[in-house]
Amino acid sequence: MTDVGPFGLTVRDKALEADVQAGLAAVEEGLFEATKSDVPFITGAAQHLVRAGGKRFRPLLVMLGAQFGDPHAPGVVPSAVVVELTHLATLYHDDVMDEADVRRGVPSANVNWTNSVAVLTGDYLFARASHILADLGPEAVRIQAEAFERLVTGQIMETAGPGEGRDPVQHYLDVIAGKTGSLIAVAGRFGALMAGADESAVSILTQYGERVGTAFQLADDVLDIASDSRESGKTPGTDLREGIPTLPVLHLRARAASPEATAEDRALLGLLDGDLTDDARHAEALAALRAHPALEQARQDTVRYANEARETLNPLPDCAAKTALSHLCDAVVHRAS
Repeated sequence: MTDVGPFGLTVRDKALEADVQAGLAAVEEGLFEATKSDVPFITGAAQHLVRAGGKRFRPLLVMLGAQFGDPHAPGVVPSAVVVELTHLATLYHDDVMDEADVRRGVPSANVNWTNSVAVLTGDYLFARASHILADLGPEAVRIQAEAFERLVTGQIMETAGPGEGRDPVQHYLDVIAGKTGSLIAVAGRFGALMAGADESAVSILTQYGERVGTAFQLADDVLDIASDSRESGKTPGTDLREGIPTLPVLHLRARAASPEATAEDRALLGLLDGDLTDDARHAEALAALRAHPALEQARQDTVRYANEARETLNPLPDCAAKTALSHLCDAVVHRAS
């Protein structure tokens, strides 16, 4: 058994391991090449998060999806670079919106430079991704454009909040499907599509990507509460401090509004609704939420989406790549454990 890639997926098949490792190494080279500029300052800013590392979850999914066709087809690695560049670009923008201090264990770009530099660097990465994408053909451009529209729509929906009478939990799950699931779905789709897999496999891997992507984001929600910065690479409770309604908090609000609400539920909700820019109050709220059943409820939701992703794979032929994709669901759940 071997860990493949920074995400730490365990693979038992040597041929698959070799293909995935080679593919991820080529993607890493592609990321550094794509983020070079004639202007040294731009290169430094654009490579800031590339050099910080990361899970490379999306490129990994491209490599595994490509196993259902020709994994060495010329479009596979560039499509993985496109997906990861797009993801990195959103991180620069997210850190500005969230006023984050740390990303992947290093100072965020907005702290290292300024908000303006971070936003413009994100825009630069979008431009570089588009340049590569143009060489992959009009179908790839259309797929990426549709996913990017969903991603931005999800971000706007999150900012606007649920409408009158809308269930906040369902609204949030729709936000996650757009913000995170859409691009991870593209990773599975590009891998299969660029490798020349049949239409059925492309469809299945797209659906799988959306579901495992949702589980992946829900695991991040749990990590924002449950982990320390050494585990997550981010400042714990960042979403909590900014008042972003992640799933554990939404479950708490639902419990506090129910007839079965306890004094503990209401007290914690009052704490969360207070000024969490105060470090002591923030630490108190974080500790209380870590001990509250709402966090376990969010963990169970993560497990449910990961299981749905696994079930989506059933029609695919049994092979090492299918087994690895199934194990990837376990790896996502393990992050939230």
